[in-house]
Amino acid sequence: MSRNRSPRGGGRISSRHAHRELGPSQRQLRVGEMLRHALAQILARSDIRDPELDGVSVTITQVKPSADMRYATVYCAPLGGQNADVIIAALNRHKGFMRGEMGHMISTKFTPDLRFVEDQSFAEAEKIENLLKSPLVQRDLAVSEEDDQSNE
Repeated sequence: MSRNRSPRGGGRISSRHAHRELGPSQRQLRVGEMLRHALAQILARSDIRDPELDGVSVTITQVKPSADMRYATVYCAPLGGQNADVIIAALNRHKGFMRGEMGHMISTKFTPDLRFVEDQSFAEAEKIENLLKSPLVQRDLAVSEEDDQSNE
């Protein structure tokens, strides 16, 4: 007599845990966008007194809250990309102030703890663009276009 030793539910993943593999929930996306707008307003007002942030424009490209909404990773890029490390460090020094300001602006149970990181997507896009424009890739594209025309 064989006995089924599988865990409850036949080893299937329950629907409430399946979203972890699919990406952020609709609520995380909505809260992330709300946090992004609040941070943009705080940075636009220039209430932060720091010589490293004076006269610097920072773009908040994305905010990714954790599943429990207690933490949020803020992806940002300084205009022009210069001194990114210094600016990110300054933003992380003032994250407590910004969290307090956000607490007055948003209506969530918790105001998430912020962590600022540099958004690398612009640099990656530029790197891919340069690769596509390289002579080797252009040569390969020209060869494949000739092959396509000769097969017609």
